[in-house]
Amino acid sequence: MKIYAIDIGSNSVRLAAMADGKTLFKRLITTRLGEGLSSTCMLSAEAIERTAQAVSKFVRIAESDGADKVYAFATAAVRSAKNGGDFVLRAKQLCGIDIDVISGETEALCGISGACNGGDGGIIDVGGASTEVSIRADGKMLYSKSVDVGTVRLFDLAGRDKSKLIKTISAKIKDYALFDAGSFRMRAIGGTASRLGSIKHGLKEYRPEITDGTVLTLEEILNLADKLLSMSVGEIRATTICGSSADIVGGGCLLTAEVMRRFNVGEITVSESDNLEGYVLLKEGRL
Repeated sequence: MKIYAIDIGSNSVRLAAMADGKTLFKRLITTRLGEGLSSTCMLSAEAIERTAQAVSKFVRIAESDGADKVYAFATAAVRSAKNGGDFVLRAKQLCGIDIDVISGETEALCGISGACNGGDGGIIDVGGASTEVSIRADGKMLYSKSVDVGTVRLFDLAGRDKSKLIKTISAKIKDYALFDAGSFRMRAIGGTASRLGSIKHGLKEYRPEITDGTVLTLEEILNLADKLLSMSVGEIRATTICGSSADIVGGGCLLTAEVMRRFNVGEITVSESDNLEGYVLLKEGRL
């Protein structure tokens, strides 16, 4: 059975094709659905249209490939916007698909289930409008929290100014309860994690078979944040995998590091299995 899943995030729309419990491939279109959301609490008409068009494109790909099921879910940008329903309606008009707007708690459950293949461990999921931290042991969730801070929100609030970024991040992550995750294997999922793994390997194109399993220490991430925030957006585009995300990757790197410090995490392992796989597990009744 072929199952396709579409993840509608604040920065990008992603497609995953799965069969027999394996992920065949993933695709991504950057649409910045959440741009300006921090100041207006609204999705712009332009962002709604380009994101709905991306969803429609992915649905057509799935259908032309003979998909047995196509799932689509939206995360922080849609659930927090006053006009999130307008996006859901527009996507339905274009391609007939019903989009599931999931809660932060469900997003965290999908993330940890996909990254850990339903087993134990922990995740840090830095997204465009929210960041989830979840830790599970002996099949029980010990900690799970979604906070409304992500790469696109950070850029809207603080640009690429390191001092403003640190001030904004520090205020936002206070919403996480104090929890020592230092003894757990923590995985990093999402676009920021993939970009950091790609930069470490010097990749100019997405190669999940290389980035998956990449270990990044807190020191490495802090050094990389300093480097990225000292470079121009043009320099980042020219020398790294970061094209349309060149302006937000430095802030995402810094956010990752500060969340790690908050939870006493010394290193993270990049996982290319994430909430797309987890959402399918959830919908198929395997969680």
